[in-house]
Amino acid sequence: MSILRVIAGTAKNRKLKVPGGLKLRPTGDRVKEALFNILGDFVPDCLFLDLFAGTGSIGIEALSRGATGAVFVEKNRKNMLVLKENLVLTGLQSRARVICLDVFKALPVLRKEGQLFDLVFLDPPYLKNFEGEVLSGIAGYNLLKPCGKVVAESSKKDLLPPAVGPLKLNRQESYGDTVLSIYSYQ
Repeated sequence: MSILRVIAGTAKNRKLKVPGGLKLRPTGDRVKEALFNILGDFVPDCLFLDLFAGTGSIGIEALSRGATGAVFVEKNRKNMLVLKENLVLTGLQSRARVICLDVFKALPVLRKEGQLFDLVFLDPPYLKNFEGEVLSGIAGYNLLKPCGKVVAESSKKDLLPPAVGPLKLNRQESYGDTVLSIYSYQ
């Protein structure tokens, strides 16, 4: 496996830890770089939500590139501890919040707190069909700001819907077996 690192920004080239003995599929540098090229100027000053956060690689990249804050949701305790270590290693922990909960339990908690996000990234386990349900939860709990975007990372074998409630698919890019699907209100 390649080394996980921050690609750009204030924490550029910092190596991130990956927990051993677990079946993790961190987003590779090629896909991460493509994602942030697509998002571009949308990242600085945004509030970022990283669902199924794993090591925190994507949310940490957003913070490194100028996101105001990031909320990480990861239910696996071992992953969550590594995520917190990665935030310390990059010096970004002061702008981050880590929630150790299942995503489907975290969404209503965030709604109850009145959280609204500019960018939501979800990278659920492949081939489990979680994407539609999570997109539905994001829309149903109204967690996205009116001009916000949701990015779902999935396998090419996972078929994502063209719309989920008010969220419409406006762009899809493929990188090997990985697909990035970008949704927004339309």
